[in-house]
Amino acid sequence: MSETPPTWPTCCRNQAHGVVAKQGIVVPMSDLFGAGGAVFLDEMPLPAGYAARLRALREVMDTLDRQLALLDQEISARLADDVGYHAIQKIGGIGPVLAAVLVTEIGDVTRCPGSRHLCSWAGLTPRHRESDVKVSRGHLTKQGSKLVRWAAVQAVQHASEGTPMRAHEDRIEARRGSQARNIAKAAAARKLLTLVYYGMRDGEVRCLARTDEP
Repeated sequence: MSETPPTWPTCCRNQAHGVVAKQGIVVPMSDLFGAGGAVFLDEMPLPAGYAARLRALREVMDTLDRQLALLDQEISARLADDVGYHAIQKIGGIGPVLAAVLVTEIGDVTRCPGSRHLCSWAGLTPRHRESDVKVSRGHLTKQGSKLVRWAAVQAVQHASEGTPMRAHEDRIEARRGSQARNIAKAAAARKLLTLVYYGMRDGEVRCLARTDEP
């Protein structure tokens, strides 16, 4: 399963780090673009060409951040009454943006008779070959919605330790070895998309419900 290409903000940040690194400057903080990092960058002595390049990159990042914030507000407003949108954000790894991608791209989830159909539509099911004497499974079909498949994989990558998807991925990788990392990731993405199906259909993900009862 191929890695997702970096976003524009990430590209700009990587280039900014490259400018600083070329000057042999050690960054004393973990986040070069946080509040402390901004002061550090403002006071950094750089040759004119490098300073201009860094200034341009920071201006682009600021513009992108403002535009992304406006889009987040627009998404929240448009999906404020969508129960499925709110329900699937309880699944580990899915935040407002990925939830919006999934809800918008999937649309009416009841068009799929079941969660397996949704996973198949997203191209997350392995190819199935069967003969009289042998049944084999191959690589993912990767047919259907690339955007839903991307969002599911992204959610798995962002899922924290202890979430069902992360635990599922870790179990498969532990059993089959590091060479099965992509297989484990795809299996976890199918599990996540299964929960998305029920969250959008029912307005809740029952298996993730918590209770205060002992």
